[in-house]
Amino acid sequence: MRRRLLLVLLAFSALAVAGLAVPLLSSTAANRTHEFAAARTADAARFAALAGTALAGGPADQLRAEVRAHADLFGDGVVVVDARRGVVVARGMGLDDPGVASAVDAALRNQPRPALAPLRPWSTGDVLFSQAVGTGVRVSGAVVLRTSARPAAEDIAVRWAAVLLGALAAAAAVVVLAFRLTRWLLLPVDQLAQAMHRIGEGGERPHVDPVSGPPELRGLAREFNHMSDALAESAQRQRGLVADIAHQLRNPMAALRLRVDGLAAGSVRRSMQVEFDRLESLLDGMLALASADSTATDVAAAGGAASCDAVAVLADRLDAWHGSADHAGVAFAPPADPPASLPVRCAESELAQVLDVVLDNAVKYAGRGATVRWSAVSRAGRAVLEIADDGPGVPEADLPRLTERFWRGASAPGSGLGLAIAERLLTARGGRLALSTGPGLTVHIELPEAS
Repeated sequence: MRRRLLLVLLAFSALAVAGLAVPLLSSTAANRTHEFAAARTADAARFAALAGTALAGGPADQLRAEVRAHADLFGDGVVVVDARRGVVVARGMGLDDPGVASAVDAALRNQPRPALAPLRPWSTGDVLFSQAVGTGVRVSGAVVLRTSARPAAEDIAVRWAAVLLGALAAAAAVVVLAFRLTRWLLLPVDQLAQAMHRIGEGGERPHVDPVSGPPELRGLAREFNHMSDALAESAQRQRGLVADIAHQLRNPMAALRLRVDGLAAGSVRRSMQVEFDRLESLLDGMLALASADSTATDVAAAGGAASCDAVAVLADRLDAWHGSADHAGVAFAPPADPPASLPVRCAESELAQVLDVVLDNAVKYAGRGATVRWSAVSRAGRAVLEIADDGPGVPEADLPRLTERFWRGASAPGSGLGLAIAERLLTARGGRLALSTGPGLTVHIELPEAS
């Protein structure tokens, strides 16, 4: 949108500047051409007046002196002839020069001179001006003046340069104005887009400054702030409700478990204990999920400045799960050349919680005799941890649902919240959780590298 608005504003500005500059250039050239033609026509008329006196029998000394002074000053050529084409005065050119004879004939016939075409900065060559001596009824001679168009063309070039510099200055001012106007118009839109992005990432009440921009967008910014506050409050209440429910149910659950433990041994007691274990696991998962949502919100609001060494955290969690893996008949196989360290932008406790979820699933579901392998690499500023087992894996159709809350496979125990919690924690840090199968299950943990 910014690019399109700038293109429209700049296009109209360019047309406006060109619409002013082109006529001004044309009128400047026309005015200077008129000044040039008027000055040389006046000189030719003065010579014609002096020639009329000389051809009427008066002295020609003044005519010769004026012609000589003019030729020395301007470098022009002048020829004065009588009615029989006899040369009276000649300076700088003769009758045999190109175009002079035809100009003399036209002046003796008292023909009107064609208007001089407007000069341009690149105009060169000479221009002939002719003037009849006498009146329209009685022509006694002719004056032909040849002058260079170059001085007038140079003046036009100077004037055009001034006009073009002014046009460039105006264009620069218009460009600056267009950029400022575009920024003023679109700044609230950019802020709204950033705020919406923060809402999508779980940001805590993102607000838009309702000061800049046109009144309509300022009003929209205020309404957005009200909506953001309402959404944040609703999400906070929802997280609080989940945490409160899970917490409040733990006490009755503990009491019920004590009473069940006091019952006589039997299949009913064992089945009830299994169901109590599932219910307690579900409550623990709900508490963990509420904690993960709260952590994600805090991370988004704080900007996610925490960091840790992913390799060190992974090694620690592998060591912590080693006993459970041995009991389940699952082996941990390290990579051939593990990296010494891999700093990531994530809190150590959060990455440990994610790895516990992944390793717990691998130990539970890979099956006896399975091997869990891991790797850690850096790819284009992103740290990628891969934990793969060679167990039965999961059907391809179930992969997208593994991170859904409360979803469990057909025969899988647990609450169905582990991977959902892990994904929530990773996305809050700008990371990603991906799953692939065949053979076994591979978990890809991606996080931004810490500088």
